[in-house]
Amino acid sequence: MENLNKKYWEERYQNNETGWDIGYVSTPIKEYIDQLEDKNLKILIPGGGNSYEAEYLFNNGFKNVYVIDLAEQPLTNLKQRIPSFPTNQLIHGDFFDLNQSFDLVIEQTFFCALDPSLRERYVSKMHETLNSNGKIVGLIFQVPLNSDHPPFGGNKKQYQALFEELFNIKTMETAYNSIPPRKDKELFINLVKK
Repeated sequence: MENLNKKYWEERYQNNETGWDIGYVSTPIKEYIDQLEDKNLKILIPGGGNSYEAEYLFNNGFKNVYVIDLAEQPLTNLKQRIPSFPTNQLIHGDFFDLNQSFDLVIEQTFFCALDPSLRERYVSKMHETLNSNGKIVGLIFQVPLNSDHPPFGGNKKQYQALFEELFNIKTMETAYNSIPPRKDKELFINLVKK
């Protein structure tokens, strides 16, 4: 298992080894954002990378959007694309060290980038990070993937067992509107903090 630390992720960006980066907000997340009405939601995108989701949210009137990433390069990239994005909402650091609370977490490639041994810690940190009735919404892979490097996969049954103690599983279904290369490989999740 590679050490998935700050250096690992910085090097992936420097070497342009960013296969997860599709260059735009993915359709299932875009369609979810499009039906959100409360522009005051405090939203977190963990392991946000180049964070087209943050860009889309910000450009659509959501100004309370935060991105955290271990790697600095993607945060710089986002700031270059949107110079007016508040610098204090771009957090260069570790999600597990974050000490803020949010109404909504957008999950896009973060869960599957973490070493699977951190999944229980992910669930408890998400629960701690979310406000009352807060949600995790987004996409996770529902296929077996790699065992020694990201992305890491899994299946619906494993994920239900992982989340059901601390979250009400509102939705955990195969995304009907995934981008073509990910068709039938993603679960769309909407998990509400218990």
